[in-house]
Amino acid sequence: MKKVFVSERIPRFVEEYLRNHCDVERWEEKGEIPRDLLLEKLKDKDGLLMFGESIDEELLQVAPKLQAVSTVSVGYDSFDIEVMRKHGIIGLHTPYVLDDTVADLVVGLMLSVARRIAELDAYVKAGKWNKAVGKDLFGIDMHHKTVGIIGMGRIGEVIAKRVKYGFDMNVLYYNRSRNKEAEEKYGAAYCSLEELLTQSDYVVLMTPLTDETYHLIGTEQFRLMKDSAVFINASRGQTVDEAALIAALQNGEIYGAGIDTFTQEPVEKDNPLLQLKNVVTVPHIGSATLQTRQEMAMVAAKNLVEALSGGNPPYIVKELRS
Repeated sequence: MKKVFVSERIPRFVEEYLRNHCDVERWEEKGEIPRDLLLEKLKDKDGLLMFGESIDEELLQVAPKLQAVSTVSVGYDSFDIEVMRKHGIIGLHTPYVLDDTVADLVVGLMLSVARRIAELDAYVKAGKWNKAVGKDLFGIDMHHKTVGIIGMGRIGEVIAKRVKYGFDMNVLYYNRSRNKEAEEKYGAAYCSLEELLTQSDYVVLMTPLTDETYHLIGTEQFRLMKDSAVFINASRGQTVDEAALIAALQNGEIYGAGIDTFTQEPVEKDNPLLQLKNVVTVPHIGSATLQTRQEMAMVAAKNLVEALSGGNPPYIVKELRS
């Protein structure tokens, strides 16, 4: 049987599935496996089921038998694609299964920022609610406004569906290529990034992290946004110039922000974003529901088994498809 290492705890039914097909060794402790121990464990392994560890030259040099790496995530920026291609490693991920869950979170962040839910929750719990709420605590509407989605991929489409039919919002989008399906189903209008930023009441960033999208949103882009705009980032922290975001919020260049991903994760305790009332912060929980994470783990396991058995796994990352 092929030897597989699992770098984190997984649901019992997923582990049982793997053990029916492979010789499995699993990291038993809480928290991340130390890097040096991971390298040691991979010396005789054919496959790796992983949760964000860096797959690079150092790792592949000590794992001569490794054939496939399956990450329990849709993003795979921890993969060094060129190095994996050089070593002939199959890279796998878990798209689709988390689309609805991430879209739910994005809409939740939009509403939370617009209606100041987190701020007003703290206001009530602090015992400050002793009279009718005044205008200084009013929020803004979400219905019938314009949302601009940067990155109209699978998740972007689900977000468009939610806001179009749930909130009667107008949908603009910017993407590397046009998405005719989103245009036909949700009335989404394709436009330039500049047009999207200047016209949108809500700006939702959903791009993967690439060389082209690194700091895609920075000082210039925030200045183009309305001072009443809400900015949401549920992509990757490095797609945004965080210092520029902080400045835009502090200077009133935008109304507020909902942030699921940060430049440094876990976020530093002294990050100014944590002190701003017009920001809702959550700890990178886009797919963090029990059902979704269990489904992701099973998809990753099936990917790995299929790859190691010489089959045709459905979710090879696009850069490594032959």
